[in-house]
Amino acid sequence: MSSIDRSQSVGGTRTYEVRTYGCQMNVHDSERLSGLLEDAGYVRAPEGADGDADVVVFNTCAVRENADNKLYGNLGHLAPKKASRPGMQIAVGGCLAQKDRDTIVKRAPWVDVVFGTHNIGKLPVLLERARVQEEAQVEIAESLEAFPSTLPTRRESAYAAWVSISVGCNNTCTFCIVPALRGKEKDRRPGDILAEVEALVAEGVSEITLLGQNVNAYGSDIGDREAFSKLLRACGNIEGLERVRFTSPHPRDFTDDVIAAMAETPNAMPQLHMPLQSGSDPVLKAMRRSYRQERYLGIIEKVRAAIPHAAITTDIIVGFPSETEEDFQQTLHVVREARFAQAYTFQYSKRPGTPAAEMDGQIPKAVVQERYERLVALQEEISWEENKKQVGRTLELMVAEGEGRKDGTTHRLSGRAPDNRLVHFTKPEQEVRPGDVVTVEITYAAPHHLLAEGAVLDVRRTRAGDAWEKRNAAEQAKPVGVMLGLPKIGVPEPQPAVASGCGGD
Repeated sequence: MSSIDRSQSVGGTRTYEVRTYGCQMNVHDSERLSGLLEDAGYVRAPEGADGDADVVVFNTCAVRENADNKLYGNLGHLAPKKASRPGMQIAVGGCLAQKDRDTIVKRAPWVDVVFGTHNIGKLPVLLERARVQEEAQVEIAESLEAFPSTLPTRRESAYAAWVSISVGCNNTCTFCIVPALRGKEKDRRPGDILAEVEALVAEGVSEITLLGQNVNAYGSDIGDREAFSKLLRACGNIEGLERVRFTSPHPRDFTDDVIAAMAETPNAMPQLHMPLQSGSDPVLKAMRRSYRQERYLGIIEKVRAAIPHAAITTDIIVGFPSETEEDFQQTLHVVREARFAQAYTFQYSKRPGTPAAEMDGQIPKAVVQERYERLVALQEEISWEENKKQVGRTLELMVAEGEGRKDGTTHRLSGRAPDNRLVHFTKPEQEVRPGDVVTVEITYAAPHHLLAEGAVLDVRRTRAGDAWEKRNAAEQAKPVGVMLGLPKIGVPEPQPAVASGCGGD
C-alpha cells in the first residue's frame, strides 16, 4: 500500500464507504454489504471522507429517473482520485448493476467490481480477486445464491431494524423493471424470520419493519395464503417488541385476515402504506395492476373501520401513457376519498426495459408537470388537514436519531408516533436517548410534521435506549463511519421526495 493509501486507512486497516440509492430493499442490502466488509476486516471511513475511502461501493437503483446518469457522474468524480491513489477500489452493485452488467466497465473502466442483486455476499471475494488479478471482476448471478439474512449485517440503528421476509416479486406491472432484476418472489421460513426478530429484540431493538417487495404476498412461495397475517400475530407474542410495521403491501393481496391481524395485534402500529399508482380503472389496467378503484377504496374503508386512527400513505404516478384528464380526475377523486396522511408522488418517465416505455400515448412533459403540481397541492392540503386533527392528542413517541434537522437550533428532539408521524418535541430536563419513549401533547400541525411545544408529560427509559447508549459509547472508541445515503434504518421517513418501494409495489 502506498503512503497515500495509508493516509486514508485507519490503524493500518483498509476503509470503506457505501453509497446507497433507491428503496428500502437497497438500504437493507447496504447493511449487509457493510457487515460483509467489516467481517472481512475493513472499517468504515471517517465521516466526510467523500470518496477518500480505500473501497467505495455504489449500491444502485434502476427505477429512479436518471439513475444511470447519477451513477456515472459519481464514478467520473472518483476517477481522478482513484488515479492518484494506487490500491483504491470501486465496486458497483444493486439493480442497475444487475441490468447493465458489462456496460458499467465499458463506460467506467476504472471500476474494479460489478456484482448483482443475487450475489451481494461475493463482494469481499471479488474485491480481493480484482486486487490480485489487477483486472475488473464482473459477476452477476441469475438467481438468489443465499437469502440475505444469512449474511453479516452492520445495522444503522440500535433500536429499530428492517427484517426481510421475502425477496423478489411475482407481479408484472408495466412500469416496473424490478421483477426482472430481483427475480421471482422467494419467501423465508416463518421460523427463521421470528428467530431473527427475537435475536434483534435480545440485542435491544424495540421496533421492526417487515420488508418485502410485495410484503403481504408473503406465503405464496410456501403455499399459505394467510402466512402474512399469521406472521404479524406471531410478532405480537414476542416480549420486548414494542412496534411492528411492514412495507410495502399490494392491494391485490390485502385480505381481511391481514386487517384483522393489524387491528388485534397490540404491537402492530396503526399505519399502512398502500400504493395506489392511479385512481383510473383504464390506467390501472394498462399498468397491469390487478385491482380497480372500487376495490382500493374498499380496503381503505375496511382499514379505517377496524383501526380508526390509522395513518394511510400511498404512491401515485402521474402521466402514465394514455392518461387523459378524466383519468387524472379519477386519481384526484381517490385522493380526496382516501385522505392520505402523505403521498409519494412521481411524474412518469420511461424506464428502459419496461413495457410502458414502448406504449403509445406518451404524455408531453408540460402536461405531466401541470397535473403533478395539482396533485401535490391537493395532497398538501389534505395532509395538513389530517395533521390538524392530531392537535390536542396525547401520543407516545419513540425518540428518533437524526430526524429533526433543526433540533439543535430549536432545542427540540424528534420522535415517531405510533402511526409513524414525525413529531418535534420540547427537550426535557431529564436525559432522553434514541429508542426511549416519551409522552407528549400535540400543540401544532404542519403538512409534514407535528409539534409538541409543552413540557414532556412522561419519559420512559427503555432497553432500546440502553442499546443505543451502549452502541454509541462503543462507536466513540473507534472512527465514526460514513452513513448510508438514505434515512436511518428502522425509522422510514415519509417525505414526498422519497419512495417507499421500488415502484413495483
